Amino acid sequence: MAKQKHVDLSVPSAARMYDWLLGGSNNFEVDREACRLLLEIAPTSRELALNNRLFLQRVVRVLAEEHGMRQFIDFGSGLPTQRNVHQIAQEVDPEAHVVYIDNDPVVLALGQSLLDENDNTAILPVDMTDTDTIFAHEDFTRLIDFTEPVAALFVSVLHCLPDSAGPKELVERVVDKLRPGSFVVVCQLVSDDPEVRDDVTELMRVQTHGNWGRVREKADVEEIFKNLVVEEPGLVDVTDWRPDSELQQRQRSIEWTEYGGLGKVPPRE
Repeated sequence: MAKQKHVDLSVPSAARMYDWLLGGSNNFEVDREACRLLLEIAPTSRELALNNRLFLQRVVRVLAEEHGMRQFIDFGSGLPTQRNVHQIAQEVDPEAHVVYIDNDPVVLALGQSLLDENDNTAILPVDMTDTDTIFAHEDFTRLIDFTEPVAALFVSVLHCLPDSAGPKELVERVVDKLRPGSFVVVCQLVSDDPEVRDDVTELMRVQTHGNWGRVREKADVEEIFKNLVVEEPGLVDVTDWRPDSELQQRQRSIEWTEYGGLGKVPPRE
């Protein structure tokens, strides 16, 4: 088993900041103060977080109901909150298998307590870029069968990786393991405003003591999908990805967006 990295709880974490923006309670004052600084740069960040969480829930439901997915890998899953991946997938089929991957000790402690009684779900204490360890982990091999279709989720997480960690290459390594007919979900923080990109990136780099990547551009996300078949409605602000008609339209984020979509692994050439 991979050794868990030590996380200084006096340093903000992106996972706990996201939890606070969603209205959760699994965060500390240091996270809340970092969020307040973030809101000074990007005041609609709370709306962005809420819209992203709803996207995750919609896309998992679509994968389970419409595409028959019964295996899910959630890379950089973050803190458990309401309506997690396994809860949505297992509403469609109680036998659906879900593997969460995160090496933040707070995420692991809370996630493990949530999953202890669910034999079809596991959380792996592994850095999400360490795919060799992930794919060889006993809980992973118990739950995920690469000879069958798999849905791999990279939801609001690749911006936490610096370019040196190879976020695009991480997705490519995972896609190489997936059989045709599998699916990949990717969205990450982007902005058309270079000042917002630079200011948020610098703030998060300083606040998290370097445990951050960068806010990117739409073209960076589009490059990740170039070898996948993008499902309708294409690559969009995730607020616009098949919104539930019965839900009142949420306020949009303005300064930056979560941009991405759903891609299908095509037949091998």
